[in-house]
Amino acid sequence: MAWIEYVGLFGAFLSAITFIPQVVKAWQTRSVGDLSMLMLMIVLTSVIVWLVYAFYLRLLPVILANLLIGSLCLVLIYFKLTFKK
Repeated sequence: MAWIEYVGLFGAFLSAITFIPQVVKAWQTRSVGDLSMLMLMIVLTSVIVWLVYAFYLRLLPVILANLLIGSLCLVLIYFKLTFKK
């Protein structure tokens, strides 16, 4: 694997973990009132578009990052729909 692949994987990792603190906080507090559903839907749409692009071009770092981001975003959407105010 070329060094640039490692750079891409590291960048993908950093992008993917951005939602982890929010998921953990939402889980611990059972509070998602401050989260915007519109923002979550935009992120989810973005992830889907990126995945189509990345699968077409076989870009593993982009695929991995967006699979994780999409999964975490779906968790937040689930929390938003199920946690009581």
